[in-house]
Amino acid sequence: MDSRPPSLEHALGHRFDEPRLLARALTHRSAGPEHNERLEFLGDAVLSLAVSAMLFERFAGSDEGDLTRIRAHLVREDSLHRLALQLGLPERLRLSEGELRGGGAQRPSILADALEAVIGAVFLDGGYEAARQVVQRLLGERIDGTEVQSWSKDAKTELQEWLQARRIAVPAYRIVATRGQAHAQTFEVECEVATLGLSERGEGRSRRAAEQEAARRLLDRLEASDRPGGPLRA
Repeated sequence: MDSRPPSLEHALGHRFDEPRLLARALTHRSAGPEHNERLEFLGDAVLSLAVSAMLFERFAGSDEGDLTRIRAHLVREDSLHRLALQLGLPERLRLSEGELRGGGAQRPSILADALEAVIGAVFLDGGYEAARQVVQRLLGERIDGTEVQSWSKDAKTELQEWLQARRIAVPAYRIVATRGQAHAQTFEVECEVATLGLSERGEGRSRRAAEQEAARRLLDRLEASDRPGGPLRA
């Protein structure tokens, strides 16, 4: 039996010479030892490189901070989750019976990881150019049709929305220190989510800028931890 799902290959725009790579990319660790975690690791790096190159070309007048912020939005879990749903990955994943009963085929983290694994599989099967074309197919239209300003939601708002979506109390901010002369002060602010016992600090030339930096650091930490086995999960 041919293990390749033709409709998925069509959606990706890549036909695998080595179908076992695609099969492995769609196999969760609960289904056996030949799972997709190593491909996910590879695909994460390939995706980041491909998106970075696309943004570098699309937003020629933007600085590093803008490009980094846009890339973070494009490759974050919820964005990859939506793409995985569009590709029909929930119906194609190989999971243990227990994971299936627990709703694993719909879990955002599992689907986002599987999509990264698929990109890693394309890279091994056809090289970087093949993987770049897949990423272009998945994200190119979204990148081409947007402007830098549309990605400018501030970190405090993002953090609050992230917490509220999980029914966690909003963070508290406090000034830790103020340094320098009155006309050139630097503020250090702490952002704390007491419910989780977590906090991060940020610095800026104004209290608002320091709060934004602290919120961004804490949000990055939370998003990196919000995966199976992460420190925020029981």
